[in-house]
Amino acid sequence: MSFKSLFRKKNVQDILNQVEKDNAEGAHGSLGKHLGVRDLAAFGIAAIIGAGIFSTIGKASFDGGPAVIFLFLFTALACGFAAFAYAEFASMVPVSGSAYTYSYVAFGEIIAWIIGWALIMEYAIGNITVAISWSDYFTGFLQNLRLPFLGMENGIHLPQWVQMDYFTAYNGHSEAVSLMKSGKLFENLEMNIQHAYTAWKTSPAIGSFHFVADLPALMIIILITWLVYRGMKESRNATNMMVVIKLAIILLVISVGIFYVDARNWNPFAPNGISGILKGVSAVFFAYIGFDAISTTAEECKNPQRDLPRGMMWAIIICTVLYIIIALILTGMVSYSDLNVGDPLAFVFEKLDLKWMSGIIAVSAIVAMASVLLVFQMGQPRIWMSMSRDGLLPKKFSKIHPRFKTPSFATIVVGFVVAIPALFLNLTMVTDLCSIGTLFAFVVVCAGVLVLQNKKDIPRGKFKTPYVNGKYVMPFLLIGTIIFSFTYNKEATMKFLTNEKELKQPTELLTSINTKDIEKIKENLLISDSTEFMKNDQDVEIYLSSLEEDKYLITLKTLDLKQSEMYESGFGLFSHKIPTYIFFLIAILLTYFSITHNLSLIPMLGLVSCLYMMSELGISNWIGFGLWLVLGLIVYFAYSRKNSKLNVKKVVVQE
Repeated sequence: MSFKSLFRKKNVQDILNQVEKDNAEGAHGSLGKHLGVRDLAAFGIAAIIGAGIFSTIGKASFDGGPAVIFLFLFTALACGFAAFAYAEFASMVPVSGSAYTYSYVAFGEIIAWIIGWALIMEYAIGNITVAISWSDYFTGFLQNLRLPFLGMENGIHLPQWVQMDYFTAYNGHSEAVSLMKSGKLFENLEMNIQHAYTAWKTSPAIGSFHFVADLPALMIIILITWLVYRGMKESRNATNMMVVIKLAIILLVISVGIFYVDARNWNPFAPNGISGILKGVSAVFFAYIGFDAISTTAEECKNPQRDLPRGMMWAIIICTVLYIIIALILTGMVSYSDLNVGDPLAFVFEKLDLKWMSGIIAVSAIVAMASVLLVFQMGQPRIWMSMSRDGLLPKKFSKIHPRFKTPSFATIVVGFVVAIPALFLNLTMVTDLCSIGTLFAFVVVCAGVLVLQNKKDIPRGKFKTPYVNGKYVMPFLLIGTIIFSFTYNKEATMKFLTNEKELKQPTELLTSINTKDIEKIKENLLISDSTEFMKNDQDVEIYLSSLEEDKYLITLKTLDLKQSEMYESGFGLFSHKIPTYIFFLIAILLTYFSITHNLSLIPMLGLVSCLYMMSELGISNWIGFGLWLVLGLIVYFAYSRKNSKLNVKKVVVQE
């Protein structure tokens, strides 16, 4: 096979003809068409409003202050630009498959496979993350449940080892041991580390293996998978019901919370500057993930070319308005500095002694997480079904249930793929991994619109992205960014370019050195500053964290630590900057092509803004994502390339 065959493309008419043919085959059957604009917007809201508004909005508000609303606006614009690209493709190619199918048309098979493989990671890891978040809210709700008439006056307390994944318990136990050896008392450990330590210590063990598994996460995955398997109509009805409950609770939060807003809490509006606002990029973007899942339901829409674009746009607009209002109310009710918590909505009402509202929010969070899981669990089988139709996955994945009209086999496999890791995996990185997979898909879809914009032989749908010539905007944006970097942000820019070494923070420092070195640090501090160290209960982390930057550096120098233990420098530091260099290089190339090829501005802005958010996710996530793509390429060359229907078609023609 030639290199050129890697980029063999499908044209739009062939895709539509293939769907009609598959629908006519008894082995496949056809998907039921039940969805309109309202249903699609509800699916979008169900997917978007979940972990973001109930958890990550707290950390983002803590980092950025009330000015976090600008980050929500920026992220909404980025997703809006990407949504234009998705809407144009969905109108042009109204079939299941989302970014995978669109890439097949614009770039060819190898890129389509890479996108499909990335989407598998996005939906699978997103589902795992949401299932475990749901488990946390559910177990918290049980603990606060008071039913005296049933003898449950103190709530229902499940053992820690049945509500936590294996690696979180293992790593938390190790970290707790390390911190307690540095002088920290168990009761002074962060609550999540206490829970991990307890889970590991109290879990059943066979030899050195401890049985720790998140059973509530398994329960919700089984329930949602059953619902998705049963049919689109059932999933639609469940989603619409959950969205109504969710929006009613959010409107109640706004209606009650607005009377407790103190405008003095909005001053300062941006306490940590631009850098503080941008710290929340990953968390805020994760709050928007999901609207793209709407495009996987194209074949189940009554009028996909009209309704899909409208459904996506309405979902993003409604969610953005709600996010901004909630962020302003949260930061107005309490100081932004109090919001570094996992359940900010419940927290602010508890702090103001409105505990009845906290209970309502807890129920709403359980419903919200379940609706997100439902939409993600619904999207993944339809991606696999599209890849199977093209021969890139075994034919079994495209089998449609004759009664329920859903991709039955793919749905069951997705249930296992999500349920098993949710029991055992450490999910410290999964939010970022889910985000990077989604952003990569957004980037490729935006690029696909740019590739096809000047091709006359492509059938166009009813929706087309409004055209504005990018050459009149992109050069000015690039020049403006350079001027800003070397004037208002000169110090940070020069540190970045010269790769100046950076001092490690106390937690990072203590977790990177061995126990003997920690003991030496304690002995030195008892001699050099015993009074203050004793005031902090001989807790090295608390003591070091309390020091100002200059004194922190002086103290470290007296502790007989190596430079490599105190600082991050050299290639280790530079490696974290590689994604940013990639972003700037691609931004410069895009600016050049916008001038020479008159590229459309909206998909250009979508591509650049999503690529920027990718660059903020860190090199470890890029490496993890790269390894996943390498695994995908191995599968492609071992199975998918030779079984592709385009390859089979070529062989038949040659014969």
